[in-house]
Amino acid sequence: MEKTIYIRMRNRVQAKPEERVLLKDVAQIIAPDAVLSSLKEMLVHLVTEMDRNIIVIDVMHIIQLITTKFGDMEVQTIGPAQTIIEVTNKKKGISIPFFLLIWFLLFFGSAMAIMNFHDDVSMKSVQEKIYTIITGKNEAKPLLFQIPYSIGLGLGMILFFNHFFKKRLNDEPSPLEVEMFNYQMDLDNYVIIHENKESMKRVNDD
Repeated sequence: MEKTIYIRMRNRVQAKPEERVLLKDVAQIIAPDAVLSSLKEMLVHLVTEMDRNIIVIDVMHIIQLITTKFGDMEVQTIGPAQTIIEVTNKKKGISIPFFLLIWFLLFFGSAMAIMNFHDDVSMKSVQEKIYTIITGKNEAKPLLFQIPYSIGLGLGMILFFNHFFKKRLNDEPSPLEVEMFNYQMDLDNYVIIHENKESMKRVNDD
């Protein structure tokens, strides 16, 4: 137990160009106090201009670094076998004209999508029939029914996406967040397989 080092690789780490990536950045470490500080400050990778925006650190590389420096220590790994380093450049400021353009596109695009859907399912005639059934009167524009329906449609979208602007309504993730998470996981798995040089190898390679 005293000569065992436990390593748990993180899934994703963000780093800036020319930054030194240490072992404490890419992994959680449990080790004897005598070597813990040295392990945390061990250099894993130096981000250079030659690197692209995604770097994959394999756990075998970590084990090799540790055993080279601490040959008498046993290394136990837990969790994922790779860490993805995402190289982030300095964020640019938000362009107000570009923001307004995107906002107008999304607003009018979603409005057209809702109106076209309602037209396809003959929502207007359905609302007229419902109004006639409830009130017994024929009305070409049953606003008493259409206005609450429109308000309810907006409230339903807020509840569905679980957000009101930047405020989250509860701790449960929204369907959009779940889909984005699944997409990110698929993307990470693809990067791990295709960007990790040790994940695939030809038998006749030297």
